Amino acid sequence: MKLVKKVAYAAGIAAMAATTASAATNLRIQTHFSEESPNGKLAAQFIDNVQTMSGGEISIEMYYSSSVVSSVETFDAAATGVLDCDMTGGAYQTGKNPAFQFVGDIMGGYDSPCDQYS
Repeated sequence: MKLVKKVAYAAGIAAMAATTASAATNLRIQTHFSEESPNGKLAAQFIDNVQTMSGGEISIEMYYSSSVVSSVETFDAAATGVLDCDMTGGAYQTGKNPAFQFVGDIMGGYDSPCDQYS
């Protein structure tokens, strides 16, 4: 009986190791940007960078232009598992928590996207 338990234990450990070693992470992310917009192009570059830097261990499936849920529902979709990540602006979520207004500066009136960093 002890031998059977040891064999079952070893088989379980081997099975867990095999699934962990081959498991890749696939993230489903939604953004409100269109694929053709400058920010959409930066999101595509981000995807390429993540896949390259992770050696293919992380793949990202990007949903552009709020194609799964509306922009204001993306946060909840990520929280409930419909999506894995939310790549929209924090201003869409200010009704959930007033602190989101501090990360949602979409009314900056900038001449270029780089101006928001100065």
